[in-house]
Amino acid sequence: MELLKIEGLTKRFAGLVAVNNVSLTLNKGEIVGLVGPNGAGKTTLFHSVCGFHKPEEGSVTYKGKELIGNKPEHICKEGIARTFQIVQPFGNLTVLENVIVGAFNRVKSYKEAERLALEKLDLIGISSFAYSRMKDLTFPYQKKVEVARALATSPEVLFLDEVMSGLNPSEVNEFIELIKHIRASGISIFFIEHLMSAVMALSDRLAVMHLGEKIADGDPQEVMKIPTVIEAYLGEEVS
Repeated sequence: MELLKIEGLTKRFAGLVAVNNVSLTLNKGEIVGLVGPNGAGKTTLFHSVCGFHKPEEGSVTYKGKELIGNKPEHICKEGIARTFQIVQPFGNLTVLENVIVGAFNRVKSYKEAERLALEKLDLIGISSFAYSRMKDLTFPYQKKVEVARALATSPEVLFLDEVMSGLNPSEVNEFIELIKHIRASGISIFFIEHLMSAVMALSDRLAVMHLGEKIADGDPQEVMKIPTVIEAYLGEEVS
């Protein structure tokens, strides 16, 4: 079942075409990876789908409903949540309070928001830190709280923007298993990542962007053999 459909999306900043006529789909239960060199337009594409930028051309439909022109909070209510490249915690609040902020996008009462937040902290495996202050947590745990806060909005689709950047190999492996666990809970995932080992371990399908355009989309192992992908991004073939 097709959940999200991006068609001919174009986003310009003055004379710069940051995203040029990109089309992508995300199916229910799928994990789609998006890779490309710095400046390829990946995050701009995420911003445009999630309402932080308004594209000049194209269409984004979620369950058949057009999203272009909607504000980020409205798109979140529709069922699409996201994390950001740079963790944005409320440092003086507790972990639980940070996640409750996300839950209030879905529920109105504090009691229900607290219940939902605790549920997501448990899903992520960090409920024991619920009453710790965010600024006292290590960077990897702050990233996990960011994911929990997104999940507290009760999404069907989760956008992850370089959630594994800055992590050591052990922490990356933890996040790979965490993302698989999130998908197993019924959430479809669209993620940007530079670490190719993680991309290949997670992606059901892989899309590649270069200079604002999509240059490949398909089975990860096959995509990584395409000469234009190797030339634009990898420099060498990935086995």
